This record gives sequence, C-alpha cells and structure tokens, in this order.
Amino acid sequence: MSGRLLRLVCTAVVTAGIVLAPVPAAAEPGPGPAEGAPGDRTVAGLLTDLQRLYREAEQATESYNGTEERLKKQRARVAGLNAELTRTRLSLRDSRGAAGRLARQQYQSSSDLSPYLRLLLARDPQHALDQGHVIGRLSKERAETVGRLTGDARKADELAGRARAALDEQVALAARQVKERDAVRERLRAVEEMLASLTPEQLAALAELERSGVDQEQERFLASGALGDDAKPSAEGERAVRFAVEQLGKPYEWGAEGPASYDCSGLTSVAWQRAGTPIPRTSQEQWARLDRVPLDGLRPGDLVVYFPEATHVAMYLGDGMVVQAPRPGADVKVSPIAANPVLGAVRPDPDGEPVRTYTPPRLPTGATDGPDRGYADAGPPAR
Repeated sequence: MSGRLLRLVCTAVVTAGIVLAPVPAAAEPGPGPAEGAPGDRTVAGLLTDLQRLYREAEQATESYNGTEERLKKQRARVAGLNAELTRTRLSLRDSRGAAGRLARQQYQSSSDLSPYLRLLLARDPQHALDQGHVIGRLSKERAETVGRLTGDARKADELAGRARAALDEQVALAARQVKERDAVRERLRAVEEMLASLTPEQLAALAELERSGVDQEQERFLASGALGDDAKPSAEGERAVRFAVEQLGKPYEWGAEGPASYDCSGLTSVAWQRAGTPIPRTSQEQWARLDRVPLDGLRPGDLVVYFPEATHVAMYLGDGMVVQAPRPGADVKVSPIAANPVLGAVRPDPDGEPVRTYTPPRLPTGATDGPDRGYADAGPPAR
C-alpha cells in the first residue's frame, strides 16, 4: 500500500503520546470526510470519520484474508485433481494397450468351429477340456480388461470435468482477491489522506479522547464482573502467549502473518500454529469455528473477538489485558481487554489441561504504549 505517509504521520503521533480515542455515547457523529474541511468539524466528528475508515479497512482486510485462504485450498484442490487425472490417464493408456493385445490374440486364434465341435473332433478330449478352461479364463481376463478400460475412460472424463470446474473457481477467486486487495488499498489511502489533513492540535485532542474513553470502558467492564479469576493456561496456550509476547513492537500490516509484521488475526493464528494447534486464519472464522468460552472463564491464550461482525481479535494475557495488532500505523502491543467492544471469546484447545504452575511472561518496557483501539465504531454498524 502507499502507507509511507501513514506510517510517518502515525509514528509522529505515537512519539508524542498521541492515540485515537472512541467517541462517547452521547457525542453526535460529525459529517463525513467529504462534508467539510477538518477545521470545521468537532473532535468527536473527526473521530467518527476516522473510526469508520479504519473499520471499513478492517472489514476489507478480513475479506481479503478469507479469500486468500480459500484460494490456497482451491490451488491445492486443483493440483490434487490434476495429479489424479494424470494417474487415471496413465492407467487408461495401460488398459488400452492390454485391450489391443487381447484383440490381436483373439484375431490370431480365431476359428469358425464352435468350442463344442472342437471338443468332438479333438484327438484328446481331456486336453481339449483343459484348453477350454484356459480359454474361459482368458475370456474372463478380456472382460475384466474391457471393464477396466471403460471405467478408466469414464473416470478420466469425470476428473477432467472436475479439474476444469476447479480451475475456473480458482480463477474467479483470484480475480475476487485482486478486487479485495484494491478495496483495502483504497480505504487505507482514505485513512492516509484524513490523517494528513489533521493538525497537531486535532491529533492531540483525539489522543486524549481515546485515552479517557479506553480507561472508562475498562473500568466499566471490570466493575461489571464479566471477568472471573484467571485460570491457568494449557501447555499449548502458554506457548501461544509467549510467542505473541515475543512479537510486541512489530508493526501492523494488513494481510501479514509474520515474521516481521502482522494483522490482528495473522498474529493469533500464527501464535497458535507455533503452539501446535492450527486454527482458522481470519477473526470471523475463528469466531465461527472455535469453541466459545464465557468471559468469566477466560485463561491466557484464549482469543477475544470484537465487534458485531467479529472483525477484530486479540489474545488474552490475563489480569484483564490482551495482546493485539490494533490497526495500520500501530504496533503489536498489550491493551485493556475492553479497548474495543467485546463480542465474546473462543478457545483453540478446549480439551487442553491447565498447567500446574504458570508464570506470566515478562513484558518489555513500552509494551502498552500506542493506540489501543482496533477498528472501532462510534455506534451500531451500518446494515
């Protein structure tokens, strides 16, 4: 993406202790980016616009990631069908060769006399009977060869049709992926343009609004009793947590799965893969296919999913904190669990036994620095 400008602006913002804040529930949404100059809009209105752009970029990113996963599977399916088609065609060629040999043998040994007359005219009837048995066996082999030839031909035709259909689907997925990639880039360019249009004073005001908003949301969330006492992780969960913590400070990049950068679900999927349990690639698939767990039963390594569309995900660390890749321009960091609207939680290893003793990993200096919000939205998502 053309993210150099975005990176420079966001780096300057983070260095100054500036992060983007949520809009309070009572704030009225401001006009869209095209409905007036930045100086004419309230801080809450600017934040609403920026959050909407981030949210659109997240949704486009997850769509891109999902298509990429389907495209990988489709490529493997096409390769498997082509390999099976090659084997069937080789078998068909062998069957045709065997059928040709049988046809030549039948032609060379053809006779106008029926087997009954040959038996009556034979000097040695027993020999004729034995010969008839051999002929019968050969006839059976001929029938089997013809049957195999017919079956291989039918199978080859069927596989060829399936391979063509699978390839057509692969081409369609590839074209869809290109469109989704362009959609992500377009939305991120909109973010860049908006950030570039803001003054330092506006960025500072946004920073304060987000900081206070995150603190208030976390206080309300903890006071609600939604979280229980932290349970110990499984052995795999502990490995996933330690891997995620080792990625702190690495930049967010849409579609990235490491090792130099990650997006939100790229971080969680790779961490669990390294721990020994492969999980779906996207946050929406993680929410849909992994086992749900109540928030009061969270243990380190569980995944916390955010927003009604499940478009953001983080890994629970314990003590009400998560590790996440928040958004473009930010780095992998530790955040309060309630920094984004919680949808629920899932557990990649529901049968994993908790370890007997657990010492949380030590967090490096600056682990909590930077923006906490993922792709937040001031109000209910547009339907």
